[in-house]
Amino acid sequence: MDIIDSKYIGLVSSRLQKFKRVKPNLFNFRCPICGDSQKHKNKARGYFYQMQIQTNYKCHNCGASMSFSNFLKKIDPALHKQFVMEKFKEGFAGSKGSTTVEAPDFKKIIKKPVFKEKQIVIEPPQTLDLPKASEIPIAREYLEKRKLDPSKFYFAYKFKEWTNTQKQTFDTIGRDESRIIIPMYDEDKILIGFQGRSLGPNSVKYITVMINEDAPKIYGLDQVDNEKPIYIIEGPFDATLVQNGVAMCGSDLDIRSFGWSDCIYVYDNEPRNREIVNRIDKTINGGYKVVIWPTSVVEKDINDMVLGGHNIMSVLESNTYSGLQAKVKFNNWKKI
Repeated sequence: MDIIDSKYIGLVSSRLQKFKRVKPNLFNFRCPICGDSQKHKNKARGYFYQMQIQTNYKCHNCGASMSFSNFLKKIDPALHKQFVMEKFKEGFAGSKGSTTVEAPDFKKIIKKPVFKEKQIVIEPPQTLDLPKASEIPIAREYLEKRKLDPSKFYFAYKFKEWTNTQKQTFDTIGRDESRIIIPMYDEDKILIGFQGRSLGPNSVKYITVMINEDAPKIYGLDQVDNEKPIYIIEGPFDATLVQNGVAMCGSDLDIRSFGWSDCIYVYDNEPRNREIVNRIDKTINGGYKVVIWPTSVVEKDINDMVLGGHNIMSVLESNTYSGLQAKVKFNNWKKI
């Protein structure tokens, strides 16, 4: 972080309630613009963070988003003038004092940064003020029974109420329920959305909420290794059981925009499901690799296959096809 930014963060910090340094280049405090939570005085959802070379401000309660310079201008105009002048002097002398540079344009110094609205830039786990699923017996038991790692997920006792603290989604929160929270991060570990998985039999199984509506609805982008084969799977739970797996979370995106060189599509083992059959056919015709399940595998999805004792990576690697071979295997599979 710029040394001048650090200096002025220190100067303004005395005016910010619950101010603390979370990690290098990340500071947390109660938002002075909206006052943060009126019910919970310990809630602190304002953040200073660094994006590339610029320091910015974001509140996850009111949605305020601006450069650090504009934040100072709003909170303390006098301190902001000192900040701008110091930046101006730095522009003349250079950070090393060896090169004279052109005087900076003050309008550019205080210009609001351009980035997508509602993009959250806090690295996990700071974005989720929730207990881990591993800490909640009912969630831990449910996940462990399915051979899933509870530490990868969170738990919300009141899903609708908590969701509205992240993004206003529900007009009413009556008949609220608890759900396992499956967080979705992008390549920079920025929270872009989440899924809520119901534990009850009579509820909608999955509810997806995108905090950043422009972000791809994909789980696992923060873990993907572009140098290895990437398995594109239907659900997040299944994706955690596959090495280098991502989940589409109900979306149907053109993954060529991600620049992935080696992608393998993995659909559920349902040859009588017309939608899945059509998607596999489209994938093969698009020139992509696809897994065609062998007759020895009777389970419907990856989680069930793991529970059934299959070595899932071995099954995937030995049943990946493309081109004409994929068409032949596919035609035989859909006749089952």
